[in-house]
Amino acid sequence: MSRIHEALKKAEREQAVSPRPKGAAEHAEPEPIVPRLTDPVSEAEKAALPPVGHREQSPAELTFQALTERCPQPRWKPDARTMLLFNAQNSARGTEEFRTLRSRLERLRAQQPLRTVLITSSLPREGKTFVAANLAQAIGRQKEKRVLLIDGDLRAPQLHMALGAPFAPGLSDYLRGDADEFAIMQRSPHGNLLFVPGGKPASQPAELIANGRLKNLLNRLAPLFDWVILDSPPIVPVSDAGLFADICDGVLMIVRAGVTPFDLAQKASHEFRSKRLLGVVLNGVEPGASYSSYYYDHYLSKAKDGKGKS
Repeated sequence: MSRIHEALKKAEREQAVSPRPKGAAEHAEPEPIVPRLTDPVSEAEKAALPPVGHREQSPAELTFQALTERCPQPRWKPDARTMLLFNAQNSARGTEEFRTLRSRLERLRAQQPLRTVLITSSLPREGKTFVAANLAQAIGRQKEKRVLLIDGDLRAPQLHMALGAPFAPGLSDYLRGDADEFAIMQRSPHGNLLFVPGGKPASQPAELIANGRLKNLLNRLAPLFDWVILDSPPIVPVSDAGLFADICDGVLMIVRAGVTPFDLAQKASHEFRSKRLLGVVLNGVEPGASYSSYYYDHYLSKAKDGKGKS
C-alpha cells in the first residue's frame, strides 16, 4: 500500500508543475471548488442556512392573522339606519331575523359543503345589499367567526355607502390586475369582518367576472374564512349574478314583500334552481302583515323539501 501511496503523491507533484498545454486560454476560469461532506462549516454559514423543511410562504398559505396585518383599516362611518348589528344593537328591529338566518345557514352547512354564499334578487331595490351587509355582521359578531364580505355589483356598488367605507381600490381593480388582494380588502373596526368594495366603475363587468381572477381569489382566500358573502347585481336585468353563482356554493335570493312581481320572482328562482338555490329571504315585511298566500307558502315552504331551503 505504501508504494501505491507514494506513486500517487509523485503524480500529483508532477501535475502541479507541468506547463499549461499549448493553445490553452491564458485567463481560463478556475475550476469551482466543491466542498466535501467532511469540510467544516463556519458558524456564519450555519446561521445563513434555512431551517430544515423551510420554504417560502405562498399567498394560498397565508394565515388569517398575516392577512389582516397586511390589509388597511380605514375609518368606517356606517349608516345607522340600515346597519343593524354594526354597533351591537341587540334590540334593534330586524336583528333577531338575521341571527335566525345565520343559524339556518349553519344548519344547512351541516348537510352540504357551504362557505361562499351569493346574495341576489330579481330586480334592483329589493334589499339584497341590506341583507348581505347585516348577515355578514351577524356572522362576524360570533366569537372566532371570520367572514369576508364582497361587493360584486360592479355596475352599481352600494355596500361601501352602507358601511361608510372607501369604495376603491376594490374588486374591479383586482379583476383588471391593477391591485392585489391585500390592497382591496379592508378590516372592520369590529369583529373578524373583512370587506372588499366594488372598486372603480367597470365598463364591461361580465368580462371581468369571467376572466378567472375572481375564482382564483376565492380559491386562495375562502379557506381562511368561515363564510364568504358576495353581493351581486339582480338576476333579471344582467347576467352577472349567474356568473357569480357558478363559483359560489349556494345562492340566497331576496324578495321584497308587496313589491317584487310574482312572475319575476318565480323566473329568478327557476334560474338558480340548478345552481344550488338555498332559499328565499322575504324582506320588507310590515309588522302584523301576512303574505302567506303571496310569497311564504310558495317559496319559504321549500325548507321542508329537499330542493331548496331558507
